[in-house]
Amino acid sequence: MSAPYTRSGRARPRGGGLELAIWYLMRLTGIALFVFALTHYLIVHVIYDPAEQDASWIAQVRWSSTFWRAFDWSLLMLVLFHAFMGVRTVVVDYVKGRSRTLLLAGLYLLAFVLFALGTAVVMTLPVVPKS
Repeated sequence: MSAPYTRSGRARPRGGGLELAIWYLMRLTGIALFVFALTHYLIVHVIYDPAEQDASWIAQVRWSSTFWRAFDWSLLMLVLFHAFMGVRTVVVDYVKGRSRTLLLAGLYLLAFVLFALGTAVVMTLPVVPKS
């Protein structure tokens, strides 16, 4: 006789609002991260030889293209959003009162700082001419 079916994961929030939107966004970003991470892995580890890649290769070959800068920035932002919203869910589920408010404020501040730093790095890294 088989065991009864049990669902795993967080149940879909009832009603609507912010919690439902975050619940859906976590699933969408999870799927997008799978696609982006797999694409990144194939490009960096299969199509191009990893032995020939260093910081100058990234600046000369990969980030000389606006498309690849946008791709890498999108991957970074998906990771940041998915990770911070996951931690937010844990804080909302397990922490109550003033501690929750302080943790969420710190979490949002850290997310904003990392978003700004990541964007600044991807957008301002100079393009090195090919030798």
